[in-house]
This record gives sequence, structure tokens and C-alpha cells, in this order.
Amino acid sequence: MKLQLLAATLLFSLFGYSQKAKKNYQYVNPLIGTQRMGHTYPGATVPFGSVQLSPETDTIAYELNKKYNGKVYEYCAGYQYEDKTIVGFSHTHFSGTGHSDLGDFLLMPTTGKLQLNPGTADKPGSGYRSAYSHANEVAQADYYKVKLDDHNITAELTTSQRVGFHRYTFSKAETAHIIADFMYGIYNHENKNVWTFVRVENDTLITGYRQTRGWARNRTVYFAMAFSKAPKNYGAQTYDTDNIYNGFWRRFDQTKNFPEQAAQNLRMYFDFDVAAGEQVQVKFALSPVSTEAAVANMQKEIPHWDFEKTKAEGQQLWEKELDKIKVETLTEGDKVNFYTAMYHAFINPTVYMDADGKYKGLDQNIHTADGFTNYTTFSLWDTYRALHPLFNVIQPKRNADMINSMLAHYTQSVHHALPVWSHYANENWCMIGYHAVSVIADAVAKGNTGFDTKLALEACVSSSNLSYYDGIKYYEKLGYVPEDKSGASVSKTLEYAYDDWCIAQMAKKLGETNTFIKYSTRAENYKNVWDKSSGFMRAKLADGTFIKEFDPLETSQAGYIEGNAWNYSLYVPQDPKALIELNGGKEKFTQHLDSLFTMQLPDKYFEHTEDITRDGIIGNYVHGNEPSHHVAYLYNWVGQPHKTQARVRMILNAMYRPTPDGLGGNDDTGQMSAWYIFSSLGLYPVAPGSDEYALGSPLVKEATLKLENGKTFTITAKNQSANNVYVKKIELNGKPLNSTTIKHSDIMEGGTLVFYMKK
Repeated sequence: MKLQLLAATLLFSLFGYSQKAKKNYQYVNPLIGTQRMGHTYPGATVPFGSVQLSPETDTIAYELNKKYNGKVYEYCAGYQYEDKTIVGFSHTHFSGTGHSDLGDFLLMPTTGKLQLNPGTADKPGSGYRSAYSHANEVAQADYYKVKLDDHNITAELTTSQRVGFHRYTFSKAETAHIIADFMYGIYNHENKNVWTFVRVENDTLITGYRQTRGWARNRTVYFAMAFSKAPKNYGAQTYDTDNIYNGFWRRFDQTKNFPEQAAQNLRMYFDFDVAAGEQVQVKFALSPVSTEAAVANMQKEIPHWDFEKTKAEGQQLWEKELDKIKVETLTEGDKVNFYTAMYHAFINPTVYMDADGKYKGLDQNIHTADGFTNYTTFSLWDTYRALHPLFNVIQPKRNADMINSMLAHYTQSVHHALPVWSHYANENWCMIGYHAVSVIADAVAKGNTGFDTKLALEACVSSSNLSYYDGIKYYEKLGYVPEDKSGASVSKTLEYAYDDWCIAQMAKKLGETNTFIKYSTRAENYKNVWDKSSGFMRAKLADGTFIKEFDPLETSQAGYIEGNAWNYSLYVPQDPKALIELNGGKEKFTQHLDSLFTMQLPDKYFEHTEDITRDGIIGNYVHGNEPSHHVAYLYNWVGQPHKTQARVRMILNAMYRPTPDGLGGNDDTGQMSAWYIFSSLGLYPVAPGSDEYALGSPLVKEATLKLENGKTFTITAKNQSANNVYVKKIELNGKPLNSTTIKHSDIMEGGTLVFYMKK
């Protein structure tokens, strides 16, 4: 007991809280996942916030010697826990992705000699960056604090929905600088910055925009920046190398106290005389529409200079969202993991519209969200699996708004397609499948239809027939994607077949019989890449023959994306029974699953795949990437739920820890976290698009879900312990549940689910 109390004390002191504080948001540790593969960021944001204000710890570029620089992969969120310096604080970030963009509008407070170059990590004194220590770093929900050692400045960050709020405390009286680096960006490259425009509107207000060409190839972000005191001087430096024409602007000295700047590459500085202990504050508002809208967002959301008020309001927003699930856990670490998982799950998708509802659409025109909140950051290859199904349980209104946002994308799309991976009014076409249909079908199956279902079905069908997208014309003709026509063909065929099943389920629910029949047939196309001789799903050529070179362990071979044949051959979530029969029946399939978890996957099989590392692997089961997230639950279909229970509890403890390196893979905008939440509660959506959840082994002692319809659903694990991972019996509302599944309606109607645990 003394050790448990000591652990609790250490956790709360680490987060900067007093012992008396016990609110849900105070269990959140944003540093989880910031080391190695998690790719999360530690900075400040509110739930689904448009601003993600966080530190950057290096300036690694996307290219090196005109080639892809693999090191940049570590900086998808801009921050790596092992780094020793901070470059500054920028206002936009992805959480947990395996590719990246953003990092807009970096600010950095400094003292001493003015330096406009960030310098390098090995020589921090060569630029404006600063050394820092984790001993002087605090990360909480919507609050980040760090001491910049080289400048002896304490930086604090918090946010509202569309505004970042900085507070810089200077230790002694001297001249200070605030650097505004408009060149910095995540996954930066020489030509990423298309244009930057800045106006000094008055002595404390600066506005402008930046246009970039990165993962989103045509992205413009507008801003308004306000200082709490007027700078005594300001200036700018441009770094354009091809400025052949400068017109008659050459008559001005634009480097000092000139109120207008326009360049491809630009940095500015603002000088202040500060007293010892003085605080200079900065508010930085964003808009997808205009600088005028950015100013309006600032005036509406933070019309004052009370940093503590904004921080308290942001943390209260987190408390409201986290209170949707109240848990009791075996250990303090489990509670930290749970509420941090909820925190990560509620970062994305992000709100993408101004306070007045206006936003820039996919067609680059200005639209108004009528009757819904518009969202962006749809990493759908990841999030259709568990994140959006989780939203259908505890965030149904938001999920309906997200689907309305997808439908707006569809109506604005020249391709007449739903988003694949979209952000900031851009489709970036990352990964495979047309998984927006899964998100929509899951909502329809579960009765969460706060959107035009007729338009939604039309959009799903249109997306599935986009002939020039990723081999679909061959898929429609041959019933599979041929590897010699489109790469990652096995993965595409399997995921298309699942998505087609989703369309069929939605059509059935909506009474569209012909569509149901057509897509039910397409949903069986997974059989066309089944190779009975090898016992795996295997790439085929257009002539109908299987490729000759084949190793079911290799993750970088032809046919698969971010996975190998072992893991992808288990991807038929829409029909596990048929998959079991393909594999020779229950006994053989059980042996196959057992082997997946117990065999050893040598490093050589994934050393060329950056999204898969040893961190996220158990045997040959790759939890650090998404295609296998349902696999542990497949034992339920062979009549051995005890093996599901054991595997799930093993994964929960092995892949999630309350430490900076505590995530076994990219959090992928909340998917890894959503898996943890569902599995900790004892259930998982194996096939989104159905109304059922597979049952596993809960990690929590008790959880109460506070549903939007006003009802509560309580999950209790009797006789819960670290050793009692098996389920003796289950009761639903006091009656025996003789099933390995539970229906969505069972949850939404309120009630109790009791697991009786045993060794």
C-alpha cells in the first residue's frame, strides 16, 4: 500500500498537481507517446481544438540531398522526448500520425543577442533555440510549461478552440525578443512555403496568412497575433533566393519597423524592454477564411488577458468530455492510461470553421456549416476501426457532425468522392480503401443518423466506383486488384471487400435492395486473393496467377501495405466464420492464431517498413499498426473466448504504459487509444457497420458510461485482479449473457454489464 501511495504521489507531482486534486483531466499525461513511435505532442489543446499549441524540438527537413530523409518520420508531431533543445512553439499539429504536415507559425522568446536562425541541436547557441530539462517541464490537459534554460525564460501555453495563448516570464531586466518564424514547418522542404503575408496593424496587433505545399498541396492558414504590450522595435528578414522581381518595393528598407511583409520565406522579430519577473503574453488566433475572421475568433474566445482563466476554461472542457466515462481501476497507472487514451481520442478530428460557421471547402470556396460543426483531419484508414465506433457510443452528436463534414467534402469534390485522408480543405489520398463508408455505415447501423442518409448512400456508392482510384476499375472487372496494375493489391482487395460489405449493410437498412445485393456480392471478393496452397491471402496478377516470389512474413513485399501476409490474411472482419472455413475449420484456425502470437518475427522482415518496429510487435502480431487490431477477438468465433481474454489483457499491459515511450506504435489520431478504451471496458467493434461488439476481458474494475441520451451503462468486473484475466460468466441487466457479443442497443438503453473474473 505504501508503494502504491508513493507511485500516486510521483504521478501527480510529475503532472504538476497537488495531492488533493482528483479530477479526471488531472490523470491525463500528454507526454505519453512523445518518445519513439507514439508521435503524440505534449502541448496545449482543447477537445477537438482547431489550435494545437506545442513545442518543437528540432528542425529536421523532409529531404536530405534531394531524397527522403527518414529521420523526419520521428518528428510527425514536432516533438521527441529524447531531444535536449526546444526550437519554439507552433500552433498546428497532428497527433500520432505516420506522415505529417503543419507546424504553422512558430514563436520563440529569447534574450541577449538577436538571432533569427534556429541553430542546430548539437550547437544550440548558434541560433535562437534553447536547451531545456524535463525536470522543468509540465504537461497537462490544455496546459504546457517549460523553462528555456539558455534564455532563463519560463514559457507557458494554453488554448481556446481557435486561439493559442502564450505567457512568457522573464527572469531579469533586459531586452527580450519574440521570434516569429514563418518558415518553420513539420515535414518541411525547400519549396513548402508558397507565400507568407504579414501586416502590423497597430502597435500590438499583427495579421497575415501562410500558404504551403506539403501533404496538403494547397493549404492556406490565416492568423491574428496580439501582444499584451507594444514592442519597442520590430523587423523582418526574408530568405528568398529567386526574387528576380521586387518592383518598386525596393525603395523601402523593409527590414526594420516596416508594417507590411510578403515573401516565400520570412522570419520576424519583436523587441521588448522587460523588467525582472515581467510577463509578456501573446494571443494567436487562426482562421481558415481570413485575417478578419481570425481577429473575430480572438475577440470572441479570449477577449481578455487572463491566462489562468483561459487555462481553467480549457481544462473544464476536458473534464466535461472525460467525465463521459467514469472508471475505477486496479492501479493509478491504469487510470492514467485510460484518461490519457480518452484525451488522445478526443483530439481528432479537429474543428475546421470560424466562430461564425464559415470555412474554406475542398473546392477552395468559402462555405457556411449549416446546422452542424465542420471537422477536418480524417485519418480514416486508422480511425474507422475503433475511434468512430467509440464516438457512436459516447460522442454520437459529434460523430454525426463529422459525417456531415464528410458529406460536405463529397459535394465539393470534383471526384465525387468521400474523404480518404483529408485535412485543411485538401484531400491528400494517403493510405488505401474508401473507409469513410465504414464510418457512415456504422452510424446507420447504430441509429446515429443525424445526416442525410440518402445522400450518404449515394456518396458511398460513388466513392466505391471511382475507377481511376487505386485499381478500382480492375477490382470491379476482375473481383480483385491485380498487383501488376496497382500495388498493395491484397490489402486493397481485402479492404475494398470490407467497405463493400458496409455499403451492403447500409443499403439493407435503408431498403435499397438492389444495392444490397450488388455490394453483398462484392463483399466476397476477398476470396479471390485466397491462396489455398500457401494458406494466405496472396497477390495475383491480371492474368489470374499468383505472384511467384512470396514470403508471408515480409512486410515490404508486393501485395501489402504496412503489414505482412500473416496479419492481412486475418482481415475479413465482415465474415469471420467464412475466414475460419477458408483456413480449414476451427481447430486449424485456432492453431494459426496461436502461432501468430507465439512465433518470432525477425527484424529483417520489417526493417524497411518505418511504420512497424519492435515496439509494437508481440510474436508476429503487429499491434503497433492497425490491420490486426481485431485479431485477438477472433478466438471468440472458434469457441475459445478464454484465449481472446488472455490475449487482450496481455496486449493492454504490453502495448500501453503511463510513460513517454508508453505507446507501441503511432497513436494514429486516436485509433490506438480507442482500442485501449474499448478493450479496457471489455468489448470491441470487430466489424464496424454491424450493431455488435465482441466481448473480451475488461481491465477496469468498474466503468460508468454517461450517454448523451441521459442514460448510463455500467460495466463491472467482479473479483478483478491482475491475475484474474479470464471471465467465468457475464450478466447483462442481472440476467446471464450466454454470448460472446453484445448489441449497441444494449448499451444505449442503459443498464449493467457484469463480468465475473477468475484465474
